[in-house]
Amino acid sequence: MKRLAVLSLLLALAIAPGSGAGGTRAQATAEDPSTGSSSGQTLTLHYWQAPSLLIPYLSSGTKDAEAASLSLEPLASYGPDGRLVPRLAAGIPSRATGGVSADGRTITWILKKGVRWSDGSPMTAEDVVFSWKYCTAYSSGCQQAQDAFDQVAAIEAVDPHQVKIQFTQPQPYPYTVFTGAAMPIMSKRQFGDCLGVVARACAEERLPLGTGPYRITEFTANQDVAYARNPFFHGQQPYFDRVLLKGGGTALEGARAVLEEGIADYGWNIQAEPHVLQELEAKGQGQLAVAFGGWVERIYMNQTNPNQELGEQRSEYNNGQNPHPFLTFSPIVQAMSMAIDRKTIAEQLYGFAGRPECNIIAAPPVYVSTANDTCLLQDIAGANALLDAHGVVDDNGDGIRDYQGVPLHITFQTSANAVRKATHDLLRDWWQQIGISTELIQQDASIFFGGDPILQKGQTYIRFFADAQMFTDNNEVDPEQSLANGLCNAIPESENRWTGGNISRVCNKNYDALFDQLQETPIGPGRQQLVKQINDLIVQQGYEIPLINRGVTSVVAKTLQGFEPNPWDSQLWNIAQWSRMESSVQDQREPLGIQE
Repeated sequence: MKRLAVLSLLLALAIAPGSGAGGTRAQATAEDPSTGSSSGQTLTLHYWQAPSLLIPYLSSGTKDAEAASLSLEPLASYGPDGRLVPRLAAGIPSRATGGVSADGRTITWILKKGVRWSDGSPMTAEDVVFSWKYCTAYSSGCQQAQDAFDQVAAIEAVDPHQVKIQFTQPQPYPYTVFTGAAMPIMSKRQFGDCLGVVARACAEERLPLGTGPYRITEFTANQDVAYARNPFFHGQQPYFDRVLLKGGGTALEGARAVLEEGIADYGWNIQAEPHVLQELEAKGQGQLAVAFGGWVERIYMNQTNPNQELGEQRSEYNNGQNPHPFLTFSPIVQAMSMAIDRKTIAEQLYGFAGRPECNIIAAPPVYVSTANDTCLLQDIAGANALLDAHGVVDDNGDGIRDYQGVPLHITFQTSANAVRKATHDLLRDWWQQIGISTELIQQDASIFFGGDPILQKGQTYIRFFADAQMFTDNNEVDPEQSLANGLCNAIPESENRWTGGNISRVCNKNYDALFDQLQETPIGPGRQQLVKQINDLIVQQGYEIPLINRGVTSVVAKTLQGFEPNPWDSQLWNIAQWSRMESSVQDQREPLGIQE
């Protein structure tokens, strides 16, 4: 009863925007001019990784892009099949239509006419230009500044409804800018005074205006978000009047909220033991939905020294002058990978939602390498033999191998959840068999994935205050943008305010050279081969250890219609089409099942 009472109170706050205590922010909007009928219903979402910030550019957490995606929109989204779907754009430009230049150096987007922000002000091409400037402003802390915008030379508003993006060199795949939930368009009118170092402070003080089906009415960081219909939405008004995103708790609590308690309509990113989820599904309140794409649960191996005695130099790259004492020696990481039984992890901990994985680039199929398939078979004896052959032995008889006098003791960091802890426990036992010990550090997921890397440095994955850390990351439909995260200039460090996606902090000139070739190679067999080469370099040099191809698992109430699992974008990508089914026809619904 207490949970229902709290939920009712939060819904009341969502209906009547106002100032709230405890970090809650509210947003007032213009009078609703819509004439459509009201369903009078509230959609409840459960995100156990609670959103920390509602501007995706300033957060590296998928959870934040998901929460923002109900309101903030890109030029185009990715559908479940990986194809682009127009959002703020009137269509998808191509060479055939003249929207993409013959040399691949420019792409011109035509915007929908009549689009307005949730306060009623017009959205124009100037907002698109501003979104680029916002991210690339010095010291903004924008996570996409390097990988997404690095190849952008200029963005020009040709007229109020036409935007031309000029690249520094030909782009084989010119659709990486302003597509997908992590790269939405922002209001210049609202955030024009927030360029540079003040960007995060502004984001924490202001609820962003949006163009999507819902407007944000209240937000408490690391807790909840309330939304109401956006009266100025450029599409058909959505079925639900209000949306409440409940943040926090555990993945299992999210599953129970939908499948057992019936107090939520949707639960995101459910990581829990498969047999438990199937038992909950059998209760009949809801069902599981899994979409397989490029999401890989992996272990990042720190190539810099995270020793706490280094103070502010901890995990700093320092132009290669602060190497990790033993993880830069690739045979050690190769042995750690050989000792892992991925099939056991998949069967015992993921079930229907996971498959053993040997690659960082796990989809689409044309980009998947077969050179690392030996990882599918655990080889403890081979791992021990590899370490012995390279002189990595136990120097003092304590059961732990040493490398140049340093014991192979791993501090292992991940977000707090049952599956990740169980994965670590299996890894710990296997690694003990090859003379490597581990210590588990569990972090609150909301802060780990979305916290401020400066103020919460010891709790965020971006600062990487451990030897190894495990979480899931994905590649895009075209892997180039994801592979840009491995470049030398993408290493997070104090000089760039801890932005960039090179989490392992590795600088490999061969990698950079292969990536340069990739940028110049058109879509086709040559490009596919380069992607495989780069993937193999990451895996075989031991910068990352892939474990599981994770299906994006959601739980959906049987009364909810319109949800389509999507491995390439926000799971809320089509929330404007969601509705609630009449109870009399619930049992006739087809199961969502597993999507490829």
